[in-house]
Amino acid sequence: MQRTSFRTYDCPAARALESVGDWWSILILRDAFQGLSRFDEFQKSLGVAPNILTRRLKHLTSEGLFERRCYQERPPRYEYVLTAKGRDFFPVLMSLFYWGLRHIPTDEVAMLLGDASSGAERKVAVTDAVTGEQLTPDNTTILAGPAADEAVRERIARMRAWYLGIDA
Repeated sequence: MQRTSFRTYDCPAARALESVGDWWSILILRDAFQGLSRFDEFQKSLGVAPNILTRRLKHLTSEGLFERRCYQERPPRYEYVLTAKGRDFFPVLMSLFYWGLRHIPTDEVAMLLGDASSGAERKVAVTDAVTGEQLTPDNTTILAGPAADEAVRERIARMRAWYLGIDA
């Protein structure tokens, strides 16, 4: 089945999904943040078929989330190292982890987030980098960006009118 491409979408969230790919890719990135970097390590951790893992690693590398580095010449063996773009996925992964943690039964929780130094439990919040205010659906909206065309501006105006309770 051919996957839909979001490469031409205006929305940054849709474009980000194009880079990441699918759930296997997100789990591969999760494992990379836990120190895994080699094909066999990812396969053992995920139990994913080799052909699927090969495709996902190739996609993540072509999208610039991983850099492929040779660690053995004969036979050639490669590791997958997170790039700056890949490391920038960390807050997304932490938000997804925390969202999952909040919505599974407490007696099924096997992992928590913790401070690496102290071991204290961490809680995730998405905040504005300038003000420190927590972002919520009630205090956050979409604004037109530099590449917004008239259709995007009209869509944003409709969303803003809905948010403010104004008939558009």
